[in-house]
Amino acid sequence: MATVHQLRVFLAAYELGSLTAAAARLGYAQPSVSEQVRLLERSLGARLFERVGRGLVPTEAAHALRPHAERTIGAIEQAASAVRSVNQLESGTIRFGVFGASRLYLGSTVVLELLRRHPGVRVELVGRHSTDVIDQLRRGRMEAAAIALPVDDSTLDVHPVMNDELVYVSAHADRLTGPVTATALGRAPLVLAWASWANDPTRTGLATAVEAAGQTLQTRVEVEDVETTLEIAASGEADTVMALGMLHLLGASVPAHLGWAPLRPRLFDRFAIVHRQGAVLSPATSLMIELVTERLLAIDRAARGLGRTRVPGQRSD
Repeated sequence: MATVHQLRVFLAAYELGSLTAAAARLGYAQPSVSEQVRLLERSLGARLFERVGRGLVPTEAAHALRPHAERTIGAIEQAASAVRSVNQLESGTIRFGVFGASRLYLGSTVVLELLRRHPGVRVELVGRHSTDVIDQLRRGRMEAAAIALPVDDSTLDVHPVMNDELVYVSAHADRLTGPVTATALGRAPLVLAWASWANDPTRTGLATAVEAAGQTLQTRVEVEDVETTLEIAASGEADTVMALGMLHLLGASVPAHLGWAPLRPRLFDRFAIVHRQGAVLSPATSLMIELVTERLLAIDRAARGLGRTRVPGQRSD
């Protein structure tokens, strides 16, 4: 019968493609890792890896085993977490996943409120992008997360919280006389953020809408952060697309001579709370989910009050 130890070794070898690398990650001697894989293969009656050069290539049996091994390890970690949760509202660490723009949407507000209520808790907000966070969640490295949708994973429970409408932002009033169509968007000189993330949901949604209109989404400038996109848009050299909630959060830092107009079709950045299906969440994580949800809903209400159209030079408060 396969053991938990063997499954941990298997997953490390599967991910890293090397017994030596798996041994280094787990802190074991390489012969011990090799033995655990051999014993697991004997228990299952199937070969899990083929050697190619100095590396390992998973077999079809390994591909079939991987999701079951991940669920097993995840369930064990959930059980341990449930035992620890009795005291975790007074002490311990909350490890919660966040999407890339969370520094704007969540900032320090959520963490400070949690620390105010429970001074003994240690908090880790982890994640550069939703794709990375979802991968960590699958592997049991965190209990729950706030991510940008969509996510296609039947092993996760997804609880949508906020739809943040995207608008076209420009310093040129003549480009904002009405809703900006997908065809016009495909012809526009654009600056977009998150250059390192080809699967960023905002970009993917824009590209899909533009392609449906027979165009191809093209950018004049690629950057990593939204503040730089606004600076470039303010120069008039390129326009951008940004969510109303983000414009609200940036507030007075949005140049007064920038305006915006809605998109046609309407597009949204969508945010959700996710965790593994059937997970027993610790009280601390449940509190974090409550605070994050309250924060996103408050931003959603404020963004709706901001309005879907602004004429350049018209200050919004």
